[in-house]
Formats: sequence, C-alpha cells, structure tokens
Amino acid sequence: MSMRSPRAPLGAAAVCLAAALWGMDGVVLTPRLAGLPVLFVVFLIHLVPLIVMQPILFSTWKDLGRQPPKVLFALLLVSATGGLVGTVAIVKALFLVQFNMLSVVVLLQKLQPVFAILLAAVILKEKVTMSFLGKACLALAGAYLMIFGFHPPHFDGGTQLPLAAGLALLAAACFGAATTLGKMLITSVDVRTATFGRYAVTTCLALLACLSTMGLHLPFASVSLRQWLFVIIIGMTSGTTAIVLYYWGLQHIRATVATICELCLPLSAVLLDYLVNGTVLTPVQWLGAIVLLSAIVNISLRGVQGRRRERAA
Repeated sequence: MSMRSPRAPLGAAAVCLAAALWGMDGVVLTPRLAGLPVLFVVFLIHLVPLIVMQPILFSTWKDLGRQPPKVLFALLLVSATGGLVGTVAIVKALFLVQFNMLSVVVLLQKLQPVFAILLAAVILKEKVTMSFLGKACLALAGAYLMIFGFHPPHFDGGTQLPLAAGLALLAAACFGAATTLGKMLITSVDVRTATFGRYAVTTCLALLACLSTMGLHLPFASVSLRQWLFVIIIGMTSGTTAIVLYYWGLQHIRATVATICELCLPLSAVLLDYLVNGTVLTPVQWLGAIVLLSAIVNISLRGVQGRRRERAA
C-alpha cells in the first residue's frame, strides 16, 4: 500500500505506539512481577487478554472448532513455541537481571528475524542467501558486544546478564519459530482467529504447565494487589491494545515502513530503562545495539523486497 494513503500517517503512528508498548512491557511492567513463579506469570499475562477478548471475539471459538486437524496442529506449535516457551524464556530473563540492563535483554529479542529465516529454510525450504548469512553474523556480533563487549565470553563475576542473554536468545528463536510456523497457519485462518487462538491455546498450555509443577493449588493468593494491577495493565496494553494497533497499522502502511516503525520497541526500551531504572548503556553496548539493529533492519527490508519480486515474477 502506498504511503499516499490518507491513513498512512495514522497507520505508522499505530505501529510505533504498539512497538513502544511492547518495549514498555519489557522494562517497566513484567519485571515488577518478579517473585512470582515464572510459569504462573506467563499463565496470567495470557489469561487476562483472553478474558478481555471474550465479549468481542467469543464467536471465534466456533471458527476454531471448524478448523481441520492440520490447522489446529499448526496453532498448537505456534502457541507452544512463541506463546509458552518463548514467553517463559523472556520473562525468566527479565527476572534474572533484576532491573539491571533490562534494555539489553529486550534488544536481543530483535534477533527474531534471523531465526525466522533460518527456520524457514529448514521447514519451508526457502532459500538462504550468502548476503543474509553475512548480515546474520553481523547481528550476532552486535549481540555479543552488548553482552561481553570486546572481552572473551565470561560467565562469572556475579552478573546474571550472560544467562539472561542466553534466555533472550532462546526467546528470539522461539518467536522466530512461531513466525515461520505462523505462515502455515495464516494461509488457513485470518489474523483475528490466529491471534485469538494463540492466546487461548497458550493459556491452556500454561495452565497445564502450572498444574504439573505446582499442583492444584495455584498461588493466586500470593499475588499482591500491586502485582494484579501490573498483570491487568500488561493484559490491556501489550497484550491486547498493542496487537490491535499493530495489525490495524499494518493495513495502512508498507511493510518497509513498518520495519522502521518497529524500531520504537528498542528505542522505547532503552529510554524507559534509563528513565525508570537509571540504566545507561556503555559505549560498547551502544555500538553493539547499533550494529544489531542495523543488520536486522537490513534483513527485514531485503525480505520485504524479495517477497515483492516473487509476487511480480
């Protein structure tokens, strides 16, 4: 869609706001739930948006019930990877750093396109170019600089950042897998059904995981009023509002513009981490962040251009 569309500026603003909300979630909201079991937190932050969706999307249950087993299996895989495992990994990573370098953990999630393209090559047999591999290595080099600087890898010294970074990379891989698997899902159902189904299935998977590890007595009573407030805010902002804004915005702007707008996620994360937590990235970490984000934007833009050439062929 051309940027001359009357709603293009609003669409760009909507994607920017959605990305900023996701950045706020990572450095301001979710870390405030530290102290609760990670699986239980993942269950709550999926349950609340699912409840909020019911008055509007309740009929979607019927749509899901009519889907063939292949589609439901794809939905299960997307929910298990991007919904459950990926969210558990990133929440655990945010809890580990204890308000120290939260923005680094959030920035590492931007490696998601690298994993998505690599998995697409394996699962969907899509071609991987040498140009992509070079940019992927550059993105990983940027990630390394943010974690270790110019020093060799070290996992001692009392810092939890390397372990948190490893979990953030696992989350990026899971989100990338969900993106790749989602391509199979989105060919059969619309975005609304896919989003609703992902929250529904992830909520069920998280509940089963909680019951298997904690028994029947889930720690609802241990959630303070302040933590309930943060759970509700997460559900209403990054859980529902951000998703609605993001997909509405995508309908009115080009994918290349959306890629640039999505940089509001790391920018908001770095800014809020400084304003709220007093965290300042070192010069080397800034260098790593710039290298990583430049490589990821280049990969994303090339991917959009490649899809356009395929459609024109």
